[in-house]
Amino acid sequence: MALSKTQQRDRRHKRVRARVSGTSARPRLAVYKSNTRLTAQIINDEEGKTIVAVSSASEKGKTPRERAEMAAKTLAQKAGEKGVKRVVFDRGGFQYAGTIKLFADAAREAGLDF
Repeated sequence: MALSKTQQRDRRHKRVRARVSGTSARPRLAVYKSNTRLTAQIINDEEGKTIVAVSSASEKGKTPRERAEMAAKTLAQKAGEKGVKRVVFDRGGFQYAGTIKLFADAAREAGLDF
């Protein structure tokens, strides 16, 4: 029986999460992409707390890619204010291409280290 796209992504995400965990020294940058927006959180898994969260829905831009790039810059700025410089990237089972790659590159440029 063939798996749906969502089931395939969930499987990939479980594989990623088996290896990636956020600590207080290096929290996890988790990314989720829907058809309309991209959301990202910086999470300390030891305490189970979200340090910073951002959504591309609140950003101004003409295309989803522009909004994702601006969201990455906003996230990096907020993280810097909270004292977070180094993170572990959790792509959430999505392919590291397109909007996800653009978001990661913009976050690196804005000052996050991963």
